[in-house]
Amino acid sequence: MSDKRYAIGIDLGATNIKGVLVDEDGLIVQKEERETHDQTDPNHEPGRIWKKAILETVRSFMEESEQKVTSIGLAAPGIPDSQNNSIVYMPGRLQGLENFSWSQLFSEQQVSVKVLNDAHSALMAEAKFGSAAGAENVVMLTLGTGVGGGVMINGKLYQGNFQRAGHLGHITVDSQGSPDITGIPGSLEDAIGNATIYKRSLGRFESTRQLVDAYKEGDYLASYLWLKSVRDLSVGISSLINAFSPDLVVLGGGVTRAGEYLFDPLRQFLDLYEWKPGGRKTPVKKATLGPFAGAIGAAAFSIYKV
Repeated sequence: MSDKRYAIGIDLGATNIKGVLVDEDGLIVQKEERETHDQTDPNHEPGRIWKKAILETVRSFMEESEQKVTSIGLAAPGIPDSQNNSIVYMPGRLQGLENFSWSQLFSEQQVSVKVLNDAHSALMAEAKFGSAAGAENVVMLTLGTGVGGGVMINGKLYQGNFQRAGHLGHITVDSQGSPDITGIPGSLEDAIGNATIYKRSLGRFESTRQLVDAYKEGDYLASYLWLKSVRDLSVGISSLINAFSPDLVVLGGGVTRAGEYLFDPLRQFLDLYEWKPGGRKTPVKKATLGPFAGAIGAAAFSIYKV
């Protein structure tokens, strides 16, 4: 048996549960994905189905692995408590998640359990094993249905007061814009998140993929809408660079599948808006660990607790 530490990471989303067994170097030994089934059944405990699925995933990893698992990390949407033992605030989704005791669920495994926000978990993965490996100061944005984020300062995940630091999608890029779900006007999340595409395009497009495909074909409205979103993103990134002075900025999430159609115009806008003292640019890189990054980061957090 190896002397390395091994951990299980679980990424709990509204659609899927992703699980990994990894070593302390981020090498995936096993991985698994299941549907979440986030339904409310008045005859059963809220979240009963996905809690059972997570427990079964953990049991299968521990039974099939030849390695000794020392910890379990769980990534989920919402805000964790001060000890990273549970999610204390996540209204509206994943019924049964708030204040649920994960240590109690995994009591038979007799290992330590740590819980953290899913975007923070993605940052942990990229900072330890991905595109930001070796960097001490990192800002990450996850561009998907909404916009999540995380900040690493001097090699440690910054969670802040009430553990809500890193909600970078809720910075303002248009003070005259409509309030987002937190009440902040003209947020970065509303500017580029997939959830607002239909509204932003006045019903013309239903997803970022449709918008970008039309942009590729030279559609004028799509070009205007997409480039406006990318410009707003560049303003947000430039503001975050001014605030945190990171070694680099990492972009992850489904919107980054646009590839060069995102990163090429983004670099041009950053050339306009980024403050570059002495001509020094801050690199902006695409996340490299893919859809299992949240699970990998949760495992890393449980091992390193940073």
